[in-house]
Parts: sequence; C-alpha cells; structure tokens
Amino acid sequence: MGSHIIDSVVYGAGFAPPEMAEIFSDRNRVQKWFDVEAALAQAQAELGMIPAEAAAEITRKARVELVDLAAIGAGVSQVAHSLVPALRALARLCAGGAGEYIHYGTTTQDIIDTGMMLQLKEAWTLIVQELRHIRQLLADQARQHKGTVMVGRTHGQQALPITWGYKLAVWVDEIDRHLERCTEGEKRIFVGNITGAVGTMAAFGELGLEVQRRTLQRLGLGVPRICWHSARDRITELATLLTQMAGTMGKIANEIYNLQRTEIAELREPFHMGKVGSSTMPHKQNPSTVELVVVLARLVRGNLMPLTDTLFQEHERDASCWRIEWAALPEACLYTGAILTHMRKVLAGLQIWEEQMTRNLHLLGGLLLSERVMLALGEKIGKQTAHELVYEIAMRAYEEKIPFRQALASDPRITTHLDPERLDHLLDPTTYIGLAPLLVEQVVGSDDPVST
Repeated sequence: MGSHIIDSVVYGAGFAPPEMAEIFSDRNRVQKWFDVEAALAQAQAELGMIPAEAAAEITRKARVELVDLAAIGAGVSQVAHSLVPALRALARLCAGGAGEYIHYGTTTQDIIDTGMMLQLKEAWTLIVQELRHIRQLLADQARQHKGTVMVGRTHGQQALPITWGYKLAVWVDEIDRHLERCTEGEKRIFVGNITGAVGTMAAFGELGLEVQRRTLQRLGLGVPRICWHSARDRITELATLLTQMAGTMGKIANEIYNLQRTEIAELREPFHMGKVGSSTMPHKQNPSTVELVVVLARLVRGNLMPLTDTLFQEHERDASCWRIEWAALPEACLYTGAILTHMRKVLAGLQIWEEQMTRNLHLLGGLLLSERVMLALGEKIGKQTAHELVYEIAMRAYEEKIPFRQALASDPRITTHLDPERLDHLLDPTTYIGLAPLLVEQVVGSDDPVST
C-alpha cells in the first residue's frame, strides 16, 4: 500500500490517472532501461564491437517480467547504486556469456537519462492528446455560444458585456499557443544520450558517434550534438511546458469554481445523483473536481522550482542535482495528466445556465452600460466632461439604490442630449458586445473545427 498520494488506494485515482501511473511505474522504468541496453547491444553488434549472438541474447532477455523488481530494489539499497543491480539481474538471465557484453562502454546516466526520455515521450503523447481533446471541446462550445451574452468582469466586479463564446475563445487561443510550444519543443526535449562516463565516448573509440546514432534511432529519440549529462535545460523546458499547461487548466478550473458560486450561478461542473457535497449539509453541490484541478496545478508549479535547480550541475555529472528529477519530474507529469483528464470530463459535461447569465446582466440596474452611455454623451459634450457627469450619476444610483436608467432620465443634463428611446437602446447589454462573435470566429472558425 502506497504512502505517497499518487500510490494511495484511497486518493490515488484523483492525483494520477492509471495509464500515467503505469508509465512511471518501476515495471516500466526498468523495462525502459532494458530497452536502452538492448538497443545499444544491437548497435554495437552491427558495428562489430560485440558478438551478434550476444546482442541477440541480451535482446531476448531484456524483459522486465523476467526479473524480480523487489530484489533489484533491495540490491540498490545494498550496493548504493541506482543501476548496477538491474544490470546484474539482466546479466544473470543471459546464457552463453552474453551478459558480459551488457552496458558495454556506456555509463549509468546514459541509461537512466535515455530510459527517462522514453518514459517522458510516452507520457507526453497522452498529455498532448488530452490537451487537444480539451481544445476541441472548448472550440465547439465557443462556436455554439459566440453570441450568448454574459457579464464580463474585471477586478472581481461587473465590467461590460461579453459572450460566453468569447471567454471560451480566449482559453482556446491560450491552449493553441501551448500546443505550438509543445510541437516546437519536442525536437529539443526528446533526445537520448549514449556518450560514456564523462561524455567523450572514449570507451567506444572512433565508433562512438555511430554507436549513439544507431542506438537512439532504434529507440525513436533524437541524437544530441554533445553529451548533456550536465546540461539539464531539456528537463527544465519540459517542466516549464507542464507548468504552463497546468496553470491554464488551473485558471479555467478556478473560473468555473467562481462562476458556480451560488450568487453567480452561471455554470456548474457535471453533477450526478450520488455525488455528495458535504457530510453534514445535504443540499451542497460543491465544485469538487475543479477544486482538485486547482490543487494539482499548484502542485505542478511547486515542482518547477526543484526542476530548475537541476540546471546547477557541477563538473561533468552531479547526482545531488540530477536525482531531483527522479522524484519531481514523474510527479509533474502525473499531476498534469490528472489535471487534463479531470478537465476533459468537466468540460464535456459542463452545465451552462444561460438564463442566469441574462439575469446577471441586469443585476446592476443598467450600470453595466455606463461606458456606452458616457461615449454617446461624449459625442455631444466631450468625452472627459461626459465621464465626470456619468460618474456622478452612477455613484448616486449606487448610493440611492435606484436603477441607472431612472437616475439618468431624472437628470436634464442627460435628457437634453439623450431621449428615452436612445437611453433604452444604450442600456441594452445584448447590443454592446463589440466584435466578440467575430473574434470567436477568428480563433475557432465559424462552423468547422479548427485543426491543430
């Protein structure tokens, strides 16, 4: 039974999707090490560095199900080395002395870093796939609701009318930038490393570059120009991308949380009978999923700082920085995976209460349109003068708790220039959404989904 929340039988599913947890399991971690060792052996056999029969035997036996993970773990504690027990276990499986050719000329960090990149590439595929699904959900809703008028808020207060589709399109645009950054970063990030003890490939002789190229090509990873044992910017770039994605999802989740407040009640995360909001208040329908997403997003951000600490490497290898990645990077990936899984489900079933959006447009009794009144009046008496006058009337409407239209209509300085019919038009929030529908179409198109 796990002590970390990721492995918790009680809470784990909320913090780590099962498919992501499997990617960062010991089983998959050791398999990736074996995959690297097998690919290395095959490349060296092709180049005549080791017997072809040995490479074939290593490849046949490089299967995690053939070794005892608990015994490897005990070995790591005993010998105080992160890889040697796994190599010994694989060597014992190999017949005909083939085990002598395992790990030939390479170093521990080559295997662990390259294996980690294979894990990260698997995780990345799931993460980007989920992000694209979310993008599509938001884009579809943005097109559908490009004209659904709601209150726009600044500083937590009602500001001007917008549309629900417009708010969604802003999120889509942000996600599109993440997807663009992801695509651009993949060629830099998913790169292996087979360079030997200090990165000079000395143990491989003149065949070093070809050994590395063939090994990494087999594994589907990029080939570095030079050793990156002590250059961890690839890891930091990945961590930064995860943090950006998590931050965007956390922001969206927090917005849903706020718009689900009883006093606003414009949205609600999916609800089903049996979902309990409180152990003592039976009426509660809490936004528990988006709350969890906000928590997870903060945890991802929290992992960014230790992962930037790995940049401070000393000399040609520095385990005091390197090993930070072993804990922080899987956590960041697992939490990001959980965030995206939760948000896809929330957005697929999000309840949108358009009637409440309409009611909230009139909550201030017309004050939401003060800018529009001010600009119309400014055409007659000048913008600055109009601002001061409308400000005075708006503050009186607040203090006396009277409708803004009533306050305007009772002031001759207004009615001299704006008749009742004009005031009615100016105070209609559905006709003051600017270019919101056009801007939505600019981001997500008018009918057909935008491919990304």
